[in-house]
Amino acid sequence: MTRRLAAFALLALLGAPSDLPAQVRVQDLAFHPGAVPRRLVGYGLVVGLDGTGDRSFGSLIGGTMTVRAVVNLLRRFNIEVPAERLRLRNVAAVLVTAEVSPWLRPGGRFEVQVAALGDATSLRGGVLWTTPLVTDPGAPPIGTAQGPVYVEDHHVARGPYGAGGNSGRIPDGGVLETAPAVADSAPALRLELRTPSLAGATAVAAAVNAAYGDSAARVLDPGTVRLAPPKAGTDPLLYLAAIDTLPVAQAPAARLVINSREGTVVAGGLIPIGPAVVSHRGITLAIAGGGAPDAGPGQPPAGLVRVPAQASAQDVAAGLHAVGAKPEEIAAIFEALRSAGALNAEVVIR
Repeated sequence: MTRRLAAFALLALLGAPSDLPAQVRVQDLAFHPGAVPRRLVGYGLVVGLDGTGDRSFGSLIGGTMTVRAVVNLLRRFNIEVPAERLRLRNVAAVLVTAEVSPWLRPGGRFEVQVAALGDATSLRGGVLWTTPLVTDPGAPPIGTAQGPVYVEDHHVARGPYGAGGNSGRIPDGGVLETAPAVADSAPALRLELRTPSLAGATAVAAAVNAAYGDSAARVLDPGTVRLAPPKAGTDPLLYLAAIDTLPVAQAPAARLVINSREGTVVAGGLIPIGPAVVSHRGITLAIAGGGAPDAGPGQPPAGLVRVPAQASAQDVAAGLHAVGAKPEEIAAIFEALRSAGALNAEVVIR
């Protein structure tokens, strides 16, 4: 009997929502000065498509940008083809973008994003031709990208919140070829918060002071924490690395992230939603029942979602999914709740 009661007590503790702040590391909340990623861009061609490439054909006046790009590419191999003779249904002009760590060295690989520039309908099955990557237009290339394009299956029609298969990514498709210029100086003894806030900066400083003494860290502003120099004989880099691993008590952020392609809703923490009624494209969401239409006894009207008072964002998302709301409709409804003041959280639509 005692073991059974203990087991029920343990299950109750595990199932009960915890109000304790989550433990995260300093490096999850802050970065060191100079750790600013470099953003690269390039213009290239995706080849090998199955008739889904750019549909604008060559012409007597020189053709489209895709045709001209292919003509220039063939010219490098000493092949001359008149632009008006090209029919490029299997080629698409694309913009290639990437974000690279400032500490990445030549030979390091990174992921690149590919998006169609012309009227290609899909990049599925295509291969990106070797594309130089630069930091700014006119700057010398510092890397290259190539490889098969991976297009995710979203099964979502085109629209303001959705996209077809005209964008994709190439995991490890980029290679850095030029080393970045790094200043030869001592590391700055500061921490820059990824999301500046006075509460976050105070929590980071408190964690450092708890480990290294009351004067080890001081908040300069909501985005900066100054660190005291390490003890004599301590390597500054090892000192900073140790600080990065310190645990910080961090309350879950009131943030709602919505994937507008798949309709996935992720809520950071238990986000309550106040009373409201939202009508959007045949769907009516009634929270706490105020003001919603009612068909009387029997089945509720189609597209009506009723959520009781003290509802959470998860409850609303579940109700919208139950009536078959589309991803773009879910995103629009949560935006409307935030605009009406019923949702006090940051809404991020991706």
